[in-house]
Amino acid sequence: MPKYLIFLGCVIPYRLSSYEISARKVLEKLDVELVEMPTFNCCGYPMDAINHELMLTLAARNLCVAEKENLNILALCNGCFCSLNETNKMLKEDKKLREEVNGHLKAIGMEFKGTIEVKHLAHVLAEDVGFDKIKDAVKKPLTNLSVAQHSGCHILRPAKYVGHGDDPENPTLLKNLIRLTGAQCLDYMDESACCGNPIIGVNEEVPFQMAKEKLDHIRAVKAQALITACPFCHMMFDMNQPRIERAFNEKFGIPVLHYPQLLGLAMGFSPDELGLGELRVKPTELLNQIQGGKS
Repeated sequence: MPKYLIFLGCVIPYRLSSYEISARKVLEKLDVELVEMPTFNCCGYPMDAINHELMLTLAARNLCVAEKENLNILALCNGCFCSLNETNKMLKEDKKLREEVNGHLKAIGMEFKGTIEVKHLAHVLAEDVGFDKIKDAVKKPLTNLSVAQHSGCHILRPAKYVGHGDDPENPTLLKNLIRLTGAQCLDYMDESACCGNPIIGVNEEVPFQMAKEKLDHIRAVKAQALITACPFCHMMFDMNQPRIERAFNEKFGIPVLHYPQLLGLAMGFSPDELGLGELRVKPTELLNQIQGGKS
């Protein structure tokens, strides 16, 4: 049985509990044991553009906590995965950098040693659980659904640090995970483009335009929902979709589901068990089609 420390980060507990709820449901069913981190701080990602050394130190502290527990980290958030995974690999490879960061950690009685690994939820599902086991767990195949996917940037880039075999310009991992549910995963224009959310605190017009263009492309292929694996991307397309509609005088009405919500539906969990009621764009028609078995 795979066993991981779960790293929730900041956004999920405060704004997207549906992602955590659905992930815990499907991982338990798939025999992945999750252990709570005894203590953790921000992954450091929001600080990187301001103070890179601070980002590394914040991430390294979390890694030290995992090292003490002798467990690898499972991250649900793409940004958290990026910070923790990159820091872990950089400090393992760069002795001088490791010594600098350990100099900061020494003040709180910690030392980075480089004994654990960091994986995103998608990597754990594909590599530790495996496609065969996931497929066997699907009890209600969603064969009447056609959806689109948005992998997000940080489980793909930079490829130098991410690895796991996916192509940043033509990502297939999330698509393959979606297909295990029985749903059709549609291709659309500019799939690998950023959602825009990282700059929304500075400028709303640019990210709204970026997200609007993606929603246009998703609508063009008649996808019934968009499937995400990142809380920031999810917020952009779900929470901000009504604001984007008002800004451009458009109506999209495209439900945005976390991947474990889609998988959970295929595994037989109810919408309430997966937190689908928390979605801003209500997936009423989608659920009616699933429950009615219409093709």
